Amino acid sequence: MEDNSRIIRTEYSEEMQKSFIDYAMSVIIARALPDVRDGLKPVQRRTLYDMHELGIRYDKPYRKSARIVGDTMGKYHPHGDSSIYDSLVVMSQDFKKGMPLIDGHGNFGNIEGDGAAAMRYTEARLQKITQEAFLADLDKDVVDFMPNFDETEKEPTVLPVKIPNFLVNGSEGIAVGMATSTPPHNLGEVIDAMKAYMLDENITTRELMRYIKGPDFPTGGIVTNKDELLEIYETGTGKIKIRGKVEYEKSKGGKTNVVITEIPYPMIGMNISKFLQDVAALAESKKTQDIVDISNQSSKEGIRIVIELRRDADPENFVNLLYKKTRLEDTFGVNMLAISKGRPETLGLRAVLKAVVDFQYEVATRKYSNLLAKELDRKEVQEGLIKACNVIDLIIEILRGSKDRAMAKDCLVNGKVDGIKFKSKESKIMAAQLMFSEKQANAILEMRLYKLIGLEIEALINEHEETMANIYRYEDILARRDSMAQVIMNELEEIKREYGRKRRTAIENAQEAVYKEKEIEEMEIMFLMDRFGYAKTIDMATYERNKEAADAENKYIFKCKNTGKVCLFTDIGQLHTIKVMDLPFGKFRDKGIPIDNVSNYSSDKEQIVFLTSQTELNLCRVLFVTAQSMMKVVDGGEFDVSKRTVAATKLQEGDSVVSIVCLHEQKHIVLQTGEGYFLRFAIEEIPEKKKGAVGVRGMKLGDKDLVEGVYYTQNAMEASIQYKNRNLVLNSLKLGRRDSKGVKVRG
Repeated sequence: MEDNSRIIRTEYSEEMQKSFIDYAMSVIIARALPDVRDGLKPVQRRTLYDMHELGIRYDKPYRKSARIVGDTMGKYHPHGDSSIYDSLVVMSQDFKKGMPLIDGHGNFGNIEGDGAAAMRYTEARLQKITQEAFLADLDKDVVDFMPNFDETEKEPTVLPVKIPNFLVNGSEGIAVGMATSTPPHNLGEVIDAMKAYMLDENITTRELMRYIKGPDFPTGGIVTNKDELLEIYETGTGKIKIRGKVEYEKSKGGKTNVVITEIPYPMIGMNISKFLQDVAALAESKKTQDIVDISNQSSKEGIRIVIELRRDADPENFVNLLYKKTRLEDTFGVNMLAISKGRPETLGLRAVLKAVVDFQYEVATRKYSNLLAKELDRKEVQEGLIKACNVIDLIIEILRGSKDRAMAKDCLVNGKVDGIKFKSKESKIMAAQLMFSEKQANAILEMRLYKLIGLEIEALINEHEETMANIYRYEDILARRDSMAQVIMNELEEIKREYGRKRRTAIENAQEAVYKEKEIEEMEIMFLMDRFGYAKTIDMATYERNKEAADAENKYIFKCKNTGKVCLFTDIGQLHTIKVMDLPFGKFRDKGIPIDNVSNYSSDKEQIVFLTSQTELNLCRVLFVTAQSMMKVVDGGEFDVSKRTVAATKLQEGDSVVSIVCLHEQKHIVLQTGEGYFLRFAIEEIPEKKKGAVGVRGMKLGDKDLVEGVYYTQNAMEASIQYKNRNLVLNSLKLGRRDSKGVKVRG
């Protein structure tokens, strides 16, 4: 069998580079980015063109979306049905597009993120504006056509869109190494700006912004950085800050309801439910205690999210909290990237309008050149018919005397009378003088007899006059740029008059939201944590009433301030801080909350060595002892940190913390090892170090021996422990020196 395969030897890196560049350019040019001239991506353009070809006009019945998707995929866009249907759905959603291009019938999704029904259930047709402003002149050879993917059909390279759709509907797309993000704008404002540019091509961006105030999102909202818009429109990049619109309503009992009636554009979809979760989280995390209830009452009539507040709440302060902590205030990243002259380019407002206006002049030139050519053809035919009507008897004589059509036509065009039978010599002489053109002769030969009726002849003359007027008008439009500009502006004004609407998004300079937390009256309370790790706080009076039970049931008990922090030290050398406000405050018999839930501490990975209040730490020096007998004293103020978790000490490999205490009246420290060695020495021998230090050795350890117990004694007070079933008085141990071996105590 003959092997027809070819093996191409090439450098792998070169082949990868070439293939990736080809792929990237395909995504950039033919998939993800819109053309600045019509503001459409290829999939959108192909879908609209296919609907136009199928005759699914605004005044015709709806057709199944599956039919549209299938036809588009089969003829123009062989990239999978989901991408085509998704683009069709988005072009029909009035909450995503400033001006929907498709009229959807059925479930096409909603603003809260619910997806559209399957394409077999929904139906669609073109919107009226799409038919009139996007597809109207396709039959007049105003744009170039190219072969489709299999060269069986022709498709337009760009649609003859009459408005700056790139600005009106905006665009979002992620290509390779670049992305586009253009906000939607108000149709009327964009048309006014386009007309202003046509009247003065040297107009500045600042002057254009007298017409285009800023973006106009279909969801409304408030743009809050008006002063930054000029730079955004000059460069084509920047960040637009947008807030939702909030109203205040009085409810029963003197309470105030905060009602969100418009949301920021980026909140469309699942971000509404995320917003509701974030508001609920503010209450759960005690960032605010003003919320009584939250409900989403949105419907087809519009957005309505109601947050019921406590009677004594400050609504404006609460709204500022929403702006700061939730997506009620969000940013829209602007990057006005589009395909311009066949390459991706970031365009400012003037550059966009220039590209669109140049395209309009190009389309108008092709349109009126085409119309002029047709009118000139019509004029030639009309003049021939009028001339023929004046000598109709002679023409009938020629037709009756000719053997065939070719002989009659030759006589009409070239005056050849050979072979034709005439009634008189005068007729023959006159026939020889007829000099009709080819088109005129064909029209005469095809003319019906009823055209000889007087009224029909009069209509023909009137039609000729109308044709001459059209020729004069088209020649004037093509000869004078002012005339063409006026025609374009008249069309724009008509579109604005029929489809323009009021601005939805307010543009202003708003001050940054400032949330003032309610000042809490500082007071001392008691921290309680049981041996299972459940923590809570109670007031001092409650503790005093239940002191005996509290001391018996809880492992950690100490005073703290309700505005302060609790410091939790672990055996792996970590310090976790917990705001006292995050702990439940209430009744003595309340269960409390697992300490893991309000801190980064994990009982699965580390064990608590020491627990105290930040206030206590700030007033003392802290002594650390590790299993490998490393020790140091650290000023407690070093642990007053803002982070939730920091390293409290530095540990050597395999080491762990076994004891941490606040030093007060302790005089001596006693170290006990696993092999039964005890060493008592003065605490003052331990140097003070920074929290990041390892420390000094407290005791010489044998191989594999570790410190297991740490005890403290005072001079006058006897301290004893139970060791190997006997009472060991720590004060009786020989006083040694730090970094010695100590004495072995036998049972």
